[in-house]
Amino acid sequence: MNHDIEAPVLLCVTGASGSIYALQFIEILAQLHQKTHLVISGAGKQVAALELGEKGCARLLSLAEAAYDVNDFTALPASGSSPWKAMVVMPCSMGTLAAIAHGMSQNLIHRAADCFLKERRPLVLCPRETPLNATHLKNLLSVHEAGAVIYPAMPGFYHLPESIHDLAYFFAGRVAAFLGLEPPGLKRWQGISEKA
Repeated sequence: MNHDIEAPVLLCVTGASGSIYALQFIEILAQLHQKTHLVISGAGKQVAALELGEKGCARLLSLAEAAYDVNDFTALPASGSSPWKAMVVMPCSMGTLAAIAHGMSQNLIHRAADCFLKERRPLVLCPRETPLNATHLKNLLSVHEAGAVIYPAMPGFYHLPESIHDLAYFFAGRVAAFLGLEPPGLKRWQGISEKA
């Protein structure tokens, strides 16, 4: 895992439900002074507008050091020569997953994922779909075998969340920790101590 905080994280937001995870994730990275570049798909913009509202979408964009048009194949993420810490697709739609699984570079997100896989760089996909059909499961296995990490948007409950914010922060924080960062206030499992 590349722990160089100077190399940016590429955050891609697609059309699955769960834009709040992306917002929490980029806020965590901003707190840690981790540079983040952003790509949002067309469907991702529509879903984010519904789930985050105008203020949330504006904050998401404002925290990115750079943002790229999803159809711009001349942008930095389209080349394997650009330095990156990791690429995170959060949330990851099943359509995006399928394109990555089959090497179909139909937009910048797909192309960037292809570059990360061929360069053996960390690629984290956070799918948010239920139930899963056979095609979804096959595509999940394909991207895993190609080198991606499947990190489903499944928040835990052992930290006793009191709000949607707590749930979203916990999941986004876990992904940040997976990348070698230390999110402030992230609750970790401490085990169950015996009471005297």
